[in-house]
Amino acid sequence: MSISTKMNDFAQRSSWIRKMFEEGARLQKKFGAENVFDFSLGNPDLSPPPQFAETLKRLVNDEKPGVHGYMPNGGYPFVREAVARQISQEQEITVSADEILMTCGAAGALNVVLKSILNPGEEVIILSPFFVEYNFYVDNHGGATKIVNTRNDFSLDLEAISGAISEKTKGIIINSPNNPTGRIYSATELAQLGEILTAAQEKFNSTIFLLSDEPYRKIIYDDNVVPSIFKAYDNSIVVSSYSKDLSLPGERIGYIAVHPQITDKGPLIGALTLANRILGYVNAPALMQRVIAELQGLTVDCSIYAKRRKTFEKILTDAGYEFTSPQGAFYFFPKSPWENDAEFVAHLQKFKILAVPGRGFGMPGYFRLAFCVDDGVIERSAPAFQEAIKTA
Repeated sequence: MSISTKMNDFAQRSSWIRKMFEEGARLQKKFGAENVFDFSLGNPDLSPPPQFAETLKRLVNDEKPGVHGYMPNGGYPFVREAVARQISQEQEITVSADEILMTCGAAGALNVVLKSILNPGEEVIILSPFFVEYNFYVDNHGGATKIVNTRNDFSLDLEAISGAISEKTKGIIINSPNNPTGRIYSATELAQLGEILTAAQEKFNSTIFLLSDEPYRKIIYDDNVVPSIFKAYDNSIVVSSYSKDLSLPGERIGYIAVHPQITDKGPLIGALTLANRILGYVNAPALMQRVIAELQGLTVDCSIYAKRRKTFEKILTDAGYEFTSPQGAFYFFPKSPWENDAEFVAHLQKFKILAVPGRGFGMPGYFRLAFCVDDGVIERSAPAFQEAIKTA
């Protein structure tokens, strides 16, 4: 085989969402797009806030020399200052521009962080269910993942996390609001997690980083609040992007925010800046940096997602599916009526419903439904969900 054995194996393991995408295209061609209920992709369908287009048009017409040139690898200083002000509000701790690094999305941010902190063979704990790419990101930089399940309601299993920490542990990745469950980890949970990590650092005489992946921070429901990671634990790093809250996934703009009291802050920020360059990102997109500097605190109209969540919740409940209602993000993660979630997802396709099996997120026995789709798709799917479970 011409490609590496590792990449061939990775391609097999990461193929679920791609398979659903391809199946969706086939079904739409055969039955018409209006007759297919595609809930497979977490691709936000809402338009960005109107201020985005206004700002973009104005900045595109700026013809000053150098506006599209290189800048410091960490990003424009004025952009980092704007992001730092926003992060200071969200994390309830004063963060400076020197503690911000602009990146090519949250994915780029995670790879930059992992490149900077991992030695070969060191471990990163990830919590099931998890964003499918975490395993690959850790492997990219010579690390190994240790998977720990969350509880039945998808809250943190602190005892299990504590038991998974060893002298090889270098970090833990959390994602709140979570993809695929929509779970928000509470301030109490995070404080207890911080205590566990602090005790583990003392026990193993090591540094353990808490990496918080927060692209859904502003997409929340029912007056829920996403607590501060920085208040829970000093050795914490936030990575995020504007893909979901501003509906800009294709623009690849994100950031890293480092806790002001983090261990070896100077060398760490130096390593992050170097990693941003040598991984090939060089710097975050210049135009998008300038745009988002003026859009801090803005978000898409989350009431639209909230309405869809309520509609979908009733459809699934009436049909008899078992699920935990999401507190944030735009996914449902119901239990599969069959033990084999992949087989049930294949069963759903008979009714032109496209979902992703839970095993793709490290948790078999469930399936994910993304409701970042037109309201009509959700509404028209009700009979199909009922028929699918009746014949299961």
